[in-house]
Amino acid sequence: MTILFFRKELPAFLRNGNRWDLPDPGIEPGSSALQADSLPSEPPGKPNFSKNFKILLLPPVNFTIKAVNLAQVLLHWEPNPDQEQSNVQLGYHVKINAPQEEDYETRNTESSLVTILHKGFSASVQTVPWNNRSLQASSWVSAELKAPPGKAGSPGTEIVNLTCTTNTKADNYTHLGPYQVSLHCTWLVGKDAPDDTQYFLYYRYRSRTEECQEYSKDVLQRNVACWFPRTFINSKGRDSLAVYVNGSSKEASIKPFDQLFALHAIDRVNPPANVTAEIKGTCLSIHWEKPVSAFPSHCFDYEVKIYNAKKGYFQTEKMTTNTLITIIDDVSKYYIQVRAAVSPVCRTTGLWSEWSQPIYVGKDDQKPWREWFLIAVMMTICLILLIFSLICRICHLWTKLFPPVPVPKSNTNDFLVTINNE
Repeated sequence: MTILFFRKELPAFLRNGNRWDLPDPGIEPGSSALQADSLPSEPPGKPNFSKNFKILLLPPVNFTIKAVNLAQVLLHWEPNPDQEQSNVQLGYHVKINAPQEEDYETRNTESSLVTILHKGFSASVQTVPWNNRSLQASSWVSAELKAPPGKAGSPGTEIVNLTCTTNTKADNYTHLGPYQVSLHCTWLVGKDAPDDTQYFLYYRYRSRTEECQEYSKDVLQRNVACWFPRTFINSKGRDSLAVYVNGSSKEASIKPFDQLFALHAIDRVNPPANVTAEIKGTCLSIHWEKPVSAFPSHCFDYEVKIYNAKKGYFQTEKMTTNTLITIIDDVSKYYIQVRAAVSPVCRTTGLWSEWSQPIYVGKDDQKPWREWFLIAVMMTICLILLIFSLICRICHLWTKLFPPVPVPKSNTNDFLVTINNE
């Protein structure tokens, strides 16, 4: 198999002077690294046709597989020059053997495929009758994309757990359009990668290829994340995003890694904007605007979450419009949040956005926290006074602190007793 290996010091798509041009795979056309041998997959012998058929379909010749871009190969073959001329229209049955089995038919002699290449690539092709299915197909010819010597890399040095997300922001100040799509990718270092390993990331979308310029690093200063503030990715597009990561080290050859992402599966939709709510009597009216996105308003589904603070439960409503009116208890406070997702009408179902910031409406029948605080303070003071009085009573502390004032002794009674005795 052939695995594209971009050297950090001279990446192909930067050598040509235009960073947005397609990268040169770095291998001359027709080289042994990309030129696959066309080998019949069936042993030579008697022709593979029934005695009732007069026309023998011959397999294609010069079947080659070339890596023309990141995660992209070109299959090419030619009709067999010895094929008997007839009125039968010929087509070709292409079968992908690795990295993932797939087959299709075409009348062309060339086919471009987007696929991962770090696991290798092999395919087979045969001639088939296009308008006369009574004829038997030819034998198969096969080809394999082989890795150039020394470029395969050491096992366990490639990155693992590669994840990427995209996000759309409004941008009215560039020639690229009113919306800009950012790309953020993270990964883990290979378990057998040396400490001096350094990784480099590239992405390709359609014909555009770009190298990462903003990396995040781990404690050993190895690149473990990449951030593209602006890309050429079309958030409404259906093409796959190809991400390729290679590396360098003085101690080992780093194995490259590539992965394909479906945009709908990694697009992080923005939350709905400008959420407002109003209560009129027993009616709660909630309104919001579509998220910042290249998709129009009719392309979104919504979920509205309403929390009743009085009863303590959540109510969730699914919507296809940007307004919700519902009946509520007029004596309660409500917390409201909204999130969005692109509708299957416009794109394959993807991720939901984060919930919008909560907004609060309604009356709270509970006392405000300031009133509760004052009540708690008063109760605490009363409790302290009560405890203090009990302590004073038990320990006679009050008498000790405030002893009684002595009263002068009265001699009147003694004087009267003396007179009577006399």
